[in-house]
Amino acid sequence: MKNLSLIMLLALCLCIGACAKKQTTNQNGNGLVGDDPFSTQGEPITIDDIKFTDEPSLRDYNIDKRSSLVTIYFDFDSNSISEDAKEILKGNVNYLKENPDLKIVIEGHCDERGTAEYNLALGQRRALKVKEYYVQLGIAPARIATISYGEEKPEDKRSSESAWAKNRRAETKAIVK
Repeated sequence: MKNLSLIMLLALCLCIGACAKKQTTNQNGNGLVGDDPFSTQGEPITIDDIKFTDEPSLRDYNIDKRSSLVTIYFDFDSNSISEDAKEILKGNVNYLKENPDLKIVIEGHCDERGTAEYNLALGQRRALKVKEYYVQLGIAPARIATISYGEEKPEDKRSSESAWAKNRRAETKAIVK
């Protein structure tokens, strides 16, 4: 009986600790990072600072297939943004700053290797990494939605290394009414 009570108490403590909200202040000490979604002051914003509720709804919107925004590609089993990809994303940020009313969706994609569940999670991590980078460069999180398609929408349907390289990507697309 004592062991069961101890285990339940330990489990409760773990749950409370895991649910505690992370309090991070900016360098000026005058508020939490992310209080002002348009602010780029203070500590760098990370994926943990971005809430899904900050994302625009994709309901009743269409995705612009002719967007001027450029796709980036990832290494196998990675969500790290390469230096070349960062330069591409900086160009996308310049376009977004020139069009401040434009909302976007970042689509995360994977190649066919791995389970469907794994690829959906990896695609979401890729999309969130791109969102994190955009936010660090000054784009408001409320302008950016993310979605993962995993392996569902390949750019190249063949099963070869060159095809897989094309499928490991994050596409930034405009959201239009």
